[in-house]
This record gives sequence, C-alpha cells and structure tokens, in this order.
Amino acid sequence: MVNTIIGLDIGGTKTAIVEGTFKGVILQRTEFPTEAKNPFQKTFPKIKSIINSIANHSVEQNRKIKAISVSIGGPLRIDEGSIINPPHLPGWHNLPLKNILKETYPRWPVYIEHDGNAGALAEFYFGAGKNIQGLQHLIFLTFGTGLGAGFIINGKILHGASDTAGEVGHWRLSANGPVGYGKQGSWEGFAAGTGLVNIAQELFPNKWPPNISIREIVDIILEENSEGKLIIEKAGEWMGKGIALLIDALNPQIIVLGSLGVVLGDKILKPIHDICQKESLPQAYNICQIVPAALGKKIGDIASLMAVISNENFR
Repeated sequence: MVNTIIGLDIGGTKTAIVEGTFKGVILQRTEFPTEAKNPFQKTFPKIKSIINSIANHSVEQNRKIKAISVSIGGPLRIDEGSIINPPHLPGWHNLPLKNILKETYPRWPVYIEHDGNAGALAEFYFGAGKNIQGLQHLIFLTFGTGLGAGFIINGKILHGASDTAGEVGHWRLSANGPVGYGKQGSWEGFAAGTGLVNIAQELFPNKWPPNISIREIVDIILEENSEGKLIIEKAGEWMGKGIALLIDALNPQIIVLGSLGVVLGDKILKPIHDICQKESLPQAYNICQIVPAALGKKIGDIASLMAVISNENFR
C-alpha cells in the first residue's frame, strides 16, 4: 500500500488541492480560483468537497493518506497553524486553519508551512538544488501574486523568532512608489504580480483599465511588444535591487524564482542579473546562481506536500 499526503497550495489567485507521495509525485489534482476577498467560511465547503473526493478515490486505489499538508502565504504562526493577516488573502485573516482542518479530519495530522519556505524545501529536495553537491544555502522567492521568500541556511529552513523570516515583500526599497504589503515603496509593490500591474499603470496610465489583471500584463510582456519590454525592464530592475540585498546579506549558492520566474524566464532574468552584477559584492554574486524553479509549474503542487515531507515525524 502506498502512503500519500493531501496537499493544499493556497495562493491569492488560485488554490490547488493534490494527493502526492512522499517522493513528490502528484497522483491527483484539482484547482479552483481562490476568490481571496471572500470569507474563508464561504470557501471552506468547496475545499472540504475536493478533499473528500480525493480521499475517496485514494481508498479506491488502495492508497493510504497519512496527513494533510498546507502551503500558504504569511504572516502566520507555523506550529500553531494560524493565519494572521496575509495581504493577498484578505478573507482569511486571523484564521486558525490548522485547528479547523484537524476538527474536520481528525484521523489525519495537519502541518502548515509558509509558502516561501515550502517552495524552498521543494526546490532543495526535488528541484534546482537536487543535483548540486554540498548545497547548504538556497533562497526561494515565491514571485507570484505577492512576494515572499524561503531561506535554507546551513541546510535547514529558517523560520525566525516569530515565524516571519522571509517576509521580504515588506522591505521598503524606495520612499516613494506603489503600495504593496501595506507599505508604500515596498519590494512587493515594485515586483511580483501586483508589482507588474503597478509598473504597467505607472508607465502607461491611460493605456489599460485600472482593474487590469496580472495575467493580462504577463500576456502583454510575453507578446514582446514595446510596452511589454518597458514593463519587464522596470520590474526586473526592481526585482534585481531586492535580490542584490539578499545576495550580500546571506551569500546563497542559488536563488530560485517561482511562478512568474518560470513564466517570464530570461525576460526577467536578464535585467535581474544586470542589476545584481552592479550592486552585489562580486565574490557573493559570482558564486550565486539565479534560476527559475526547476519544478516549473509543478512547484506549487510539490510545495504543498513539504510541510509533511520535511517534518521529522515522517522521516
């Protein structure tokens, strides 16, 4: 009998619920729009329905679910499994998610991890870090709707004293600029999905409606027209400024970009490298790879399993 995990990858735009193995193989998957402004109580029935369907099919296939694992943006209290006030999930604030899942599914233990940390662990074990001999220092940037990070330092995930290590989207990179993560001029305001929209509207204030989506801006960039090139150059510049700080502060061997890093590829990597080469210490920059997530579009699914896979109770 194969032992498996139910994983929840909860983002501001979409939620994916999967069944996967302890080796990171995805066996079942269902995705739906998060509709993050809706109260959690309105979304939870859909989550329960999908989990129940996945569990029933797992039994039919003679597999045994061992636990529920959640990857979700912070800030959160990881051991307690409480969601505090993630800006990209306004309907999920002050939410005891772990307790709700435990009460609903008492037969399974529940583990929750910050999505940046979960992405870092996924790439460390199964992705870009898998074949790097002696890898000890990896940074993962979520680079999706919002911007967060996961730090693996000396081979271990860094949570920090209050589980807020990695909330780099809150950094203020400029006294002026768009608002992201509740702060004007923050890194999240200049970069990630919200940053792309902010930059597009700043560069071309009358070009598109104010409610244009991240997906539409990404499509414009991928079309390689003049507007898209200006947007990605500016976004890459700001992304590079933040990454240069990470390189100098933590001296990583590799920085992995999730979500938009995979979709945009060299279009975002080139301006990032140009800035980092100028602004980072040469000895730190020269040893650091900056790459899209090797797991590609599977990164969120596999990250959703990592709160369990990386837990010492399952080793």
